[in-house]
Amino acid sequence: MAGALSEVLGEVLVAADGEEVAVSALAARGVSLVGLYFGCSLGGPCAQLGASLAAFYGRFRGEAAAAGGQRLEIVFVSAEQEQQQWQEAVRAMPWLALPFADKHRKLKLWNKYRVSNIPSLIFIDASTGKVVCRNGLLVIRDDPEGLEFPWGPKPFSEVVAGPLLRYNGQTLDSNALEGSYVGVYFSAHWCPPCRSLTRVLVESYRKIKEAGQKFEILFVSADRSEDSFKQYFSEMPWVAVPYADEARRSRLNRLYGIQGIPTLIVLDSNGDVITRQGRVEVLNDIECHEFPWHPKPVLELTDTNAVQLNEGPCLVLFVDSEDDGESDAAKQLIQPIAEKIIAKYKAKEEEAPLLFFVAGEDDMTDSLRDYTNLPEAAPLLTILDMSARAKYVMDVEEITPEIVEAFVSDFLADKLKPEPI
Repeated sequence: MAGALSEVLGEVLVAADGEEVAVSALAARGVSLVGLYFGCSLGGPCAQLGASLAAFYGRFRGEAAAAGGQRLEIVFVSAEQEQQQWQEAVRAMPWLALPFADKHRKLKLWNKYRVSNIPSLIFIDASTGKVVCRNGLLVIRDDPEGLEFPWGPKPFSEVVAGPLLRYNGQTLDSNALEGSYVGVYFSAHWCPPCRSLTRVLVESYRKIKEAGQKFEILFVSADRSEDSFKQYFSEMPWVAVPYADEARRSRLNRLYGIQGIPTLIVLDSNGDVITRQGRVEVLNDIECHEFPWHPKPVLELTDTNAVQLNEGPCLVLFVDSEDDGESDAAKQLIQPIAEKIIAKYKAKEEEAPLLFFVAGEDDMTDSLRDYTNLPEAAPLLTILDMSARAKYVMDVEEITPEIVEAFVSDFLADKLKPEPI
């Protein structure tokens, strides 16, 4: 266990009293699950979670004292910028914390687990370091007694099991989804981007069905009332989880670690995830020619997929798109390297640590260059880490596969020196 956890957390953590605790010592305590708590000491949602998480954690500590073993440990991954604030926060917490000085590891954890907002709680298996549940906040709400520990992922067919609603008011059983591609659509009427996406998605759904594809969309509402749900669902030609079935809606949110809406998760006929970026795919492929939208190793940067730049480190190769074929040639150059990285991490059941983009000459690219203070050179090879506000730049006359591979390898080995964005 210590090896996998040390790779994630380092060798040492800090307790509330300031004492160091070896990560290897967690095994002796019987810890089988670690919750990574991304948050801060300020008021609002983090303060609210802190209170409920402390009660939740206390139940496991009480159980550990009675049984002689501790199944769960929490590790605080702080967003604090000042050490005094961090110290005050850690002193008030009954669990462990990542050392304040280990800022580089903190950023790596935020990127590794694609944390986009706080508070966030992600459970990982202590023996493997792999993600067990991405949305621990819902675990605390739905299972405060910890009866479903360790909250591991279940098959989609099991989580969704039960009656579903049709847009015409009729019901059908969830097993009717078997053998079809399914878009699991997390959305709400109060959310303007959701309503905009829904209008496009209705047309996409119609085109895909007319093309003879077995495809269904399952609406999982985040509306604030049943009346709002009914009004919004009346605009949709697909099926939905009943609004009253809050437990099932919550389990689906937990299953896919939903952190924001609108989100469209596309599943294959076996219920396995094809892409979590259904929203981007729908907006980029209006005619649905590329359905079911298997992920591409290298993306061409656009207004609609630029949001993915915020999800973690991204390799972006800037090219002169006025030169015919330059973008395609750049994608072909990067693709084997991207595929190699993706396959390596897929074998470990982890998300790739980099996304890969080619950027041409347009307003989106100009805005990105301005925001990150990049030179106007083309070609220009970069890695942009928006959450860390860091960039890595290689300005050479010719970009070759060897140069790209060495650049990526050095980045993943922490050999590159970042420049501030």
